[in-house]
Amino acid sequence: MRVTKHEHATLRIDESGDTLIIDPGSFTTPLDDLHGVVAIVLTHEHPDHWTPEHLDRILRAAPGTPIFAPAGVAAAAADHEVAVVAPGETVTAGRFTLRFFGGDHAVIHSSLPPVQNVGVLVNDELYYPGDSYAVPECVAVDTLAAPAGAPWLKIGEAMDFVLAVKPRRAFGVHDMTLSVIGRGMHRQRLQWATEQHGGEFFELDPGDSLDL
Repeated sequence: MRVTKHEHATLRIDESGDTLIIDPGSFTTPLDDLHGVVAIVLTHEHPDHWTPEHLDRILRAAPGTPIFAPAGVAAAAADHEVAVVAPGETVTAGRFTLRFFGGDHAVIHSSLPPVQNVGVLVNDELYYPGDSYAVPECVAVDTLAAPAGAPWLKIGEAMDFVLAVKPRRAFGVHDMTLSVIGRGMHRQRLQWATEQHGGEFFELDPGDSLDL
């Protein structure tokens, strides 16, 4: 299985000719080579994690591709057919088994309404929490896509999240809100947290891939 990081929060996972797209949002340039897409996962409704344009582009290339997301996304993306998922559920699509965790977006500020969010574990190997610090209980995470920067993110809390998950490998995502210098600083902190339990941290830029 190969994971490719795109800008911000978007991940592409390829397995034996099947492709999974996670969170193609407004900070991500248009994706290509989409004919093998068998599923789309949207962790929550914020536009930096999905846009109608991205969904339409994928669906033109791979008609009928299921979109898995929490109920808040189904309401926001009313023009698209969304299969609603919740924490504790498991679905399959092509060669992918998707297990969902969490339930709530991390708090940005008390003045903002709460938002649903699901973390997703792909093939019991790759875990991406969306915009949350939801730790998948009773799961030994092989590879963690760890949020690195956001209005809701404090780097110390992100480090504690990595320390709690104890992944064998990790890389940073959700990083388009950071300057080049800030991204480097946050990567160093996440690398330290990953290494505390013997894990290895990878610096992936948009277009870089990691074989799992």
